[in-house]
Amino acid sequence: MIIDCHNHVGADLLFYLHGDFPYAQHLVAMHDEGRALGVDRWIVFPFVSHLALDISAFPNNEIKDEKGKLHDVPYAFENRRLMKEIYELFPDEGKSMLPFIMVDPMRNVAAQAQELRKLRKEYRFYGIKMQTTILQADIKHLRDKGKVFLELAAEWDLPFLIHSSVAESDLWAQASDILDIAEENPHLRFCLAHSCRYDKECLDRVQALPNTWFDCSAHCIHCEGAVKDLPYIAPRSRRFDSDYRDPARVIADLAAAYPKKFMWGSDSPFYSYAAEINHEVVRLISTYKTEVDALLVSPPSVVNCIANTNIRDYLKLDDESILS
Repeated sequence: MIIDCHNHVGADLLFYLHGDFPYAQHLVAMHDEGRALGVDRWIVFPFVSHLALDISAFPNNEIKDEKGKLHDVPYAFENRRLMKEIYELFPDEGKSMLPFIMVDPMRNVAAQAQELRKLRKEYRFYGIKMQTTILQADIKHLRDKGKVFLELAAEWDLPFLIHSSVAESDLWAQASDILDIAEENPHLRFCLAHSCRYDKECLDRVQALPNTWFDCSAHCIHCEGAVKDLPYIAPRSRRFDSDYRDPARVIADLAAAYPKKFMWGSDSPFYSYAAEINHEVVRLISTYKTEVDALLVSPPSVVNCIANTNIRDYLKLDDESILS
């Protein structure tokens, strides 16, 4: 069995209105493309921006809260929309989905928790996803404003999957901050997305902490970023040692170094990214097939470990038949 542990379904008005790519993915299209490549199950969650932000500011790539909102509660619409798509609109494809809900740790958190309790009574979901960089909502709010999400995760025994960064300019999702929060909450489970941008110190902390994992989402364009020494990747002085010209080699090396902590995920459709940044078009382009091909170069035992058993351990789904 191959489980893809990191996928977005739905639409993102911020990316669409600002002119960035990608900005949408349909569940059935993701399912059909991935199934043809050999993927069996998908962890899925909504896109990043939510309707409780000022949509009128999106064309200027600005995050504001004052006006222009279509909803008062972050992700209330997006989470429910995802559940309906999985369980009601497309139940055949939905049987292969493991939905996570999205949360904003800074804005109207009490109302978010109330909506999630309602949702929990109607639908099953398997974890909690956060992408705080785009929201400009510091992940450290999990210690104060967003503490309710730690409490819900403990009550429902759900893991977190959190976008991580090591770039100095990213004030909101530092991998070291996420690891600090994980260390403070040993009763909860955390996955840091994007291989901690290949920061060896952070990866070694994941290895040391019993309640943390990492995923390799958007792996191939992160390898490209390493080859080009782009600022979103850990600098060479802190970078995990591998040959980043060969994404399959990097997967093999990460799996050897962190055999119980490494989870495979594509980050579909964000295995590709294109946008105008500082008046220059940035294009980092991969495909779902390229992501899967890099995985399948490894021996079947390694593939089974990083794309199946480690993910089920993280989810606490010990019996594979649960997913049948």
